[in-house]
Amino acid sequence: MKHGFTAAAAIAALGLTAVSAQARDFTIASWGGAYQEGQRDIYFTPFGDAEGVQVLEDVYLGGWAQFKAMQETGNIPWDVVQVESAEVARGCEEGLFLELDWDRLGGRDSFIDGGASDCGMGVVVVSEVIAYRADLVDGEGPKTLADFFDLEKFPGSRGMRDEPKYNLVRALLADGVPADQIHDVLGTPEGLDRAFAKLDTIKSEVTFWSAGAQAPERLAAGDYVVSIAYNGRITNAERDGAENLEMVWDNHIAYLDQWVILADSPNVELAYKYLEYYADPGRQIAYSKEKLPYGPPLIEAAAAMPPEMAAELPVGENMATAFVTGTPKDVEFWLDNLDEITERWNAWKVQN
Repeated sequence: MKHGFTAAAAIAALGLTAVSAQARDFTIASWGGAYQEGQRDIYFTPFGDAEGVQVLEDVYLGGWAQFKAMQETGNIPWDVVQVESAEVARGCEEGLFLELDWDRLGGRDSFIDGGASDCGMGVVVVSEVIAYRADLVDGEGPKTLADFFDLEKFPGSRGMRDEPKYNLVRALLADGVPADQIHDVLGTPEGLDRAFAKLDTIKSEVTFWSAGAQAPERLAAGDYVVSIAYNGRITNAERDGAENLEMVWDNHIAYLDQWVILADSPNVELAYKYLEYYADPGRQIAYSKEKLPYGPPLIEAAAAMPPEMAAELPVGENMATAFVTGTPKDVEFWLDNLDEITERWNAWKVQN
C-alpha cells in the first residue's frame, strides 16, 4: 500500500532510523503521509502512553531493499513494520520476521480472509474500485466490472493504475473467469493472451495513473469518465467537495497489508503488546471513521460499522465479490511470474 511521503518525511525517516538503531526504543515503521499520521493518533501515541514507553516511528519505503540491508548488516532498527503480502511471505520464509503466537492475538479466525498468516497480522483493507463521473455517463452508470470494459455502453476515457498484476486479474474477471480460477488461467500462455486481449478492447481510451491522488483528480477534472481508484481517495475527494463521483464495488481488488515483528527485535514482548492493542474493534472503527476510510481487518470491527460508513468501505456486502490479494496462492503466483509478465506489460503499453 504505497501512500507516499514528502522529501522532508524521508529525511526525517533516515534520522529516526539512525536514532532507533542506537537507542533501540520501541520503533514502528509504516507508510508515511496522512496514513501514518492517522495511525499515530489512534494507535502509536495512545499505546505508548498506556505502556509508559516512547514510541519512535520510521517510514518503510516498500519492497525488499530496507530488509536486505538489515540482513547484510545485522542492524535491526525496527520492531514492528507494516508490509505487503509478498514481503510478509519472503520475510517469514527467510526468518527475518517472527512466526506469531496466534493464541496471544485472539486467533486467526478473528480476522477476515487474508488477514492472518504465519508471520503477519492484518492492518487495513484498501480496495481498488471502479469510480465514475455520474454526470458524464448515460443512465444510471456502470454497475459491473464488465461495464468498465464496455465502450459502446459507456463510452469515454478510462483510467487504470500503471501496474500489470491486478489489471490482468481484472481483465479476466470481466471476461468471465471465476475468481478461484484466475491464477490457473493466467498461468497459461493462452490465459495470459486472453487477459491482454481483453485489455486491448479499451486500450484506445486508457491512460495510466501511478499516484493514488491522480485518479480522483482526473475524474474531477473530466479527464476520466471512468477509472480504477482507491476507495478512500474517492471518499476523501467527495468530502473535499468533488461532485458527481460514484463507486462500484463489483469485483474490486482488495489489498490487506500486515503487521510483522522483526525476529531479532529486542522488544518482542512490547511488539506483541502493540499487536494486541491494535487488534481492538473499537480502535479500528475509530481509524476508519476519524482518519482514512479504509476497512478494518477484524471481523467484529467490520460487522460493527454503521451502515452509512459501511457503504463507502470494503466491508460487509461490498466484499461479496472482492478479489482479495495476498492469499498464499496469489503471493506464490506473482513471486514466480511478475518479472516476466511485467516485461510483456511494458511492451504492450507502447504498442499501437
